[in-house]
Amino acid sequence: MTTSIAPILEAKNLVKNYGQVVAVDGADLKLFPGEVLAVVGDNGAGKSTLIKCLSGAESYDKGVIELDGKPVSFRSPQDSREAGIETVFQTLAISPALDIASNLFLGRELRRKGPLGSILRMLDGPGMRRIAKEEISGLGIGTIQNISQTAETLSGGQRQAVAVARAAAFGQKLIILDEPTAALGVRESSQVLRLVEKLRDSGIPVILISHNMPQVFEVADRIHIQRLGKRIAVVTPKSHTMNDVVAVMTGALEIDEKDQALGPVR
Repeated sequence: MTTSIAPILEAKNLVKNYGQVVAVDGADLKLFPGEVLAVVGDNGAGKSTLIKCLSGAESYDKGVIELDGKPVSFRSPQDSREAGIETVFQTLAISPALDIASNLFLGRELRRKGPLGSILRMLDGPGMRRIAKEEISGLGIGTIQNISQTAETLSGGQRQAVAVARAAAFGQKLIILDEPTAALGVRESSQVLRLVEKLRDSGIPVILISHNMPQVFEVADRIHIQRLGKRIAVVTPKSHTMNDVVAVMTGALEIDEKDQALGPVR
């Protein structure tokens, strides 16, 4: 059922060119509160570029991005972070030599109270470790027991969990996950998908970029299908099959707008 709930994030007619190459060609996207929106598409469909525009990693040539109904302009990822949007790219940006707590607060370190922090600029190590432990526990990440261990000792799934926990700690509006399970095995992928569901259940909407259809159909509320730089269709796991989505991605199937899930699904 589609309702009149306003989107928390909306992109309208975004265009991004790299010289003569049109990467995003008038793309639209809507993310509603409390949902997981999967963004899928074949290679070259423009989904990664679209996400980079939404997160401030790339500037766009035309179009409008609105957050909570108000136009925004992100010139860098820092701008989007300050607006409450956290993005976890495939590269993760995890420092192997730092411990989990330090990675969680990387670039946002807490200072000690009083002169020790304001004058001597001393970090509040115990405070960061306490908050990091709370964030890890709050997401139900049971595979990480020691907050003080360095990231280089973690498995791929545990590193991804740390990156997601960092996003959850600071993502006040929404979280964008770019292929979070691409380099993971079955068990670790399942753990990351549970984290995605945990974020949604806590009220944080998620944009999930993925090429893994079974995983998309497992956790997504709506599926945004991108082709040739545009949004071709939006469907749900209940309204269409995996074969339908693949057919739309390749151009073998067209879906009428009346059959699309352009609004929130409840």
